[in-house]
Amino acid sequence: MSDTVPTPDVPIPTTPTVAELEAQEARLILPHFTHDDAWTLGGLLVELAREQSAPVAIDIRRGAQQLFHYALPGSTADNDAWIDRKRRVVERYGAGSFLVGTRFRAKGTTFEDSSRLDPDRYAAHGGSFPIAVKGAGVIGTVTVSGLPQAEDHAMVVRALERLRG
Repeated sequence: MSDTVPTPDVPIPTTPTVAELEAQEARLILPHFTHDDAWTLGGLLVELAREQSAPVAIDIRRGAQQLFHYALPGSTADNDAWIDRKRRVVERYGAGSFLVGTRFRAKGTTFEDSSRLDPDRYAAHGGSFPIAVKGAGVIGTVTVSGLPQAEDHAMVVRALERLRG
């Protein structure tokens, strides 16, 4: 099972370093995050996905509450399962799923080999990002599934950058 579907005409992002991923998370702390912000962020992600004809599913949560979910044509229920697995990593570690996986690889191991977590429930693959609010910390998650992990991650980062303005 893989979270990868090739997308033509979209440059494949390079794999960022731990420091680069940590810098992204520090830079993308939001001043607030309301239900309306979730709707706006979801719309930005749908727009980005449509521009790329990306067969992704999108999920935004604040705590345990799902505020936004959308599945574009070509996505499947398997993408929803990947969303749940990647989101659980963010909830457990308080950091993006790509960052968590990259930290394990930087130590010369893998998340699957060293985390002692069930790989059927947790996946440290790119695409789930913490929604952090200044003064409150991580309050939710935004997740994309359907592309190679670096592309899922990059799509989320682009949408958060646009949301921040």
